[in-house]
Amino acid sequence: MFAVPENTVLSAARTAPQQPTKILREVVADRASWAHLLRYDPIERWTALVQRTPTHEVWLMSWLPGQGAELHDHGGAEGAFTVVHGVLTELVGRPGHAGQALHVLRAGLSRVFGPNYVHQMRNEGDDPAVSIHVFGPTRQRMTPYRFDPVAGPVTA
Repeated sequence: MFAVPENTVLSAARTAPQQPTKILREVVADRASWAHLLRYDPIERWTALVQRTPTHEVWLMSWLPGQGAELHDHGGAEGAFTVVHGVLTELVGRPGHAGQALHVLRAGLSRVFGPNYVHQMRNEGDDPAVSIHVFGPTRQRMTPYRFDPVAGPVTA
């Protein structure tokens, strides 16, 4: 199941074969393409590149309890992600809005995001979590943000 946040608009330039949700479904279903890459890092969230094409990248990520990714965007990339094991918590902010949305994502749940999406992800549970992420165009440098109580997410 894919949840599309209200602040997400996918680029009109995308064509059907490049849709991040289609790519994500295919990769998640092909466990043999990524399961052998899976590792856990006791210090920080672990990542591995699963696939890179001229139009997108697919990343495998593991999250031990307490690990996370601070508030960030994806540098203009759009994409989608699915939790394939465990539970992740996502905090979403909209620049120019003070409110925040909290999402608890269990295995099998997915999110889609557009180029201006700002979020934070954490494993707040007791068990490891694993997720797969698709970024297109290829993953850009993440921009760090901080929450301002009035303006919402602002660049750090």
